[in-house]
Order: sequence, then structure tokens, then C-alpha cells
Amino acid sequence: MNMQLQTIESKIYTLRGQKVMLDRDLAAMYGVETRRLNEQVRRNLRRFEGDDFMFQLSQQEFEDWKSQFATSNSIKMGMRKKPYAFTELGVAMLSSVLHSDIAIEINKSIMRAFVTIRQTLSSVPTDAIGGLQREILELRQYMEDVLIDQNDINEDTRMQLELINQTLAEMQAGKQTDNTPRRRVGY
Repeated sequence: MNMQLQTIESKIYTLRGQKVMLDRDLAAMYGVETRRLNEQVRRNLRRFEGDDFMFQLSQQEFEDWKSQFATSNSIKMGMRKKPYAFTELGVAMLSSVLHSDIAIEINKSIMRAFVTIRQTLSSVPTDAIGGLQREILELRQYMEDVLIDQNDINEDTRMQLELINQTLAEMQAGKQTDNTPRRRVGY
């Protein structure tokens, strides 16, 4: 069963920001020809209205999709018609159109695959965001510590400079009070 789930997950693509399965892959899983699957959909088109159930790939999407598999899958390159992409809702609706026992079992597996992918996608960002938040807090604390240390150094340096200035001022004042003539150096 796990292998079947992995096989189904490998047939779920992201198009237009949605997780979808293509009519060709669904037909193969259901054990019917793609044209038969699409005939049933056309006969029950009201069930599939709206892009949230299914849509046909645009020419550009079709070309991009085919080019992704140019070297790895020659079967897909033989496609002549732009495939239909079924969202999770569309796949669920297929179960009301296809009545065989195989279709029912495959539909259950496909729904499980969509749920697994959704759970995987929803859990990963939360962990990543939490990790980033921790790193930011640690970095903020480190920067605050560095600034506090720098302020301490600045305060120490300021006090030392004041002492040097004070000593220089005292030396200057002592020099001015000492007006004794100097001995000449040289010839």
C-alpha cells in the first residue's frame, strides 16, 4: 500500500499553484483509456465546472510540462492533445462519474496521497519558521551583548582619555609656571 501511495504521489504535479493529477495518469490508474475518462467528464461537465475542479493545460503549460520529461519519459512526449488537470476536488468528483470497484479503491488511495502531501507541506514551514525565529532571537541577544560590551569599552576609553587630557593639562600648567631660562644646546 505504501508503494502505491508513493506511485500516486509521483503523479501529483503543481500547476497554477494547485496540486493536480493529469487525465492520462488517472486513466492509467483507473484502468481505462484517457479518451474514455474524458468522455465521462464531458458527459457530466456540470460536476467539473470551475478551475478548482479541473482545467485544461494552456499551450505554454503543455510545452513546459512536456519539456520537463523530454529525456526521462518518451511516452509523455507522444501526447498530442493538451491534457486535463484534475485538482483534489476534481479527482473526488471523478468517483461519482466512474462507478467501477477499481475506480473507488483508486480514488481512496488518491485522496490519501493528497492528504499526505498537504500534511507534509503544512508541517515543514512551521518547523522552518520556528527555527528561523529562534535564530533571530539568538542573533538579537548576541548583538545586544556586543553593543553592551562596546558601550563598556567606550566608557572605559572615554575615562582614560579624560585622565590623559587632565594629565596633559597639569603638565602644561606646570610648564608655564616654570619660567627658568633653558640652557642653549649646540655650539
